[in-house]
Formats: sequence, C-alpha cells, structure tokens
Amino acid sequence: MSIWGKILGGAAGFALGGPLGAIIGTVAGHAVDRYRATQVEEGGGGDPTRSIAFTIGVIVLSAKMAKADGVVTRDEIDAFKQVFRVPANETANVAKVFNQARRGSAGFEPYANQLAGMFRENPVVLEELLNCLAYIAHADGALHPEESKFLHEVSAIFGLDRAAFERATSINLNPDEADPYQLIGVSRKATNDEIKSAYRELVKENHPDRLMAQGVPEEFIEVANKKLAAINAAYENIQRERGFT
Repeated sequence: MSIWGKILGGAAGFALGGPLGAIIGTVAGHAVDRYRATQVEEGGGGDPTRSIAFTIGVIVLSAKMAKADGVVTRDEIDAFKQVFRVPANETANVAKVFNQARRGSAGFEPYANQLAGMFRENPVVLEELLNCLAYIAHADGALHPEESKFLHEVSAIFGLDRAAFERATSINLNPDEADPYQLIGVSRKATNDEIKSAYRELVKENHPDRLMAQGVPEEFIEVANKKLAAINAAYENIQRERGFT
C-alpha cells in the first residue's frame, strides 16, 4: 500500500496521536479495522508511523506556511503535488488534510514540536522535511519574508544547526546563486580534507535507502535526490575552484 493509502485509510491518526493524529482523524474517519486488514493481506511488517508522520508533517506545515504567507500561488500548488507525487484518485483526500490544517486556529508549533520529538535521533529526516517546505516556498521563484521567517522558526523547533538550515533552504536556488560551501556545510576556511570528509558524510546520510529506513516515504525520494544532486554539484564547484580531486 502506498503512503497515501496508509494515511487516509483511517488508522494513521490512531497510530500517531497528538496534533498530527487529530488532523488525520478529522478527515479520515475511523476505518482502523480496514487498515489493519490491508496490512495483514499485504504481509505488512514494521511500523509505518514515522513515514506517516513525515508525510502529514509536510502537508500540515505547508498549509501553515501558506496561511502565514497569505497567498497560495499556482506554482506552489504544482510544487506541492510534485513533492508528494499524489495520485489523481487521492488528490481530494490530501486536499482535505491541507485545508483542515490551513483553516485550523492552532499555530504550526504543536505539529513541529511533535515531529521534532519523533525524529530527534534522526536530524537528517527533519532537514529533509524542511527541504520539502523550502522547495514549495521557492516554487514561485522567490522566498518571501514571511516564508523565510516561518522556515527559520520551524528549523529552530527542529533543533537544526545553521549549516542544516542553509543547506535545506538554499538547495532550491539557481546553482549560480547558491553558496557551495553552505550546501556542504563547511566554511571557506575549511581544508580540502575537511571538505572531503563533510561531503562524504552528507552523501552517506542522504542516500535514498538510508532516508527511507529512517522514515522518509518513497514518494518523497525524488525531492531528496534533487537535494543530493545539488550537494554533488556544490562539491564539484569547490573542487574546480580549489583544484583538487
């Protein structure tokens, strides 16, 4: 079953709890038995809760970001669909989650705090979630002040350091605009060996298989691969600049 079936099958809220679970429960009903039966039929093992939390987190925080910005553009909607790889038959259901979050009076902080707690031991997953939000924010060609403020506040709740924030929010810029050192997470004073070490660690942390094992759903890997491609391009730029291999 895809991540959408797991989320909108009804059991996600039951499994998650907290504000994220409440959002799902509002729009998905109580089809817990149907979800469990599907898991048995598929021989589903493991706990899908982390992947569900990641996905709902992106939807809800995207909705809150749109609310903070005040305007939802067509580019942002298209980027939203591209990030999620939402099948046509699930678009209406995903829209229900988005609209419920956007209309809700609660701020974004309870949702961000729940995600921070769930992925405390996997900060690269939180960075990837922030990357998805930044991807959507950049979709109209600019990062607006309210969007930038929102991303900073979410990053702070996630406990991400400056390097992780710069990497997640700069990854979607034109390659000529992005600072390659920021993307690698090193200063311009770093030695070649320090740069090589940081790059290798980033590549290892952002490998698709590793990300999926830590809770990033397969449906989001295309965006993760774009981030990895940007990291590779940044490293190649530094190599050319410094003349090392």
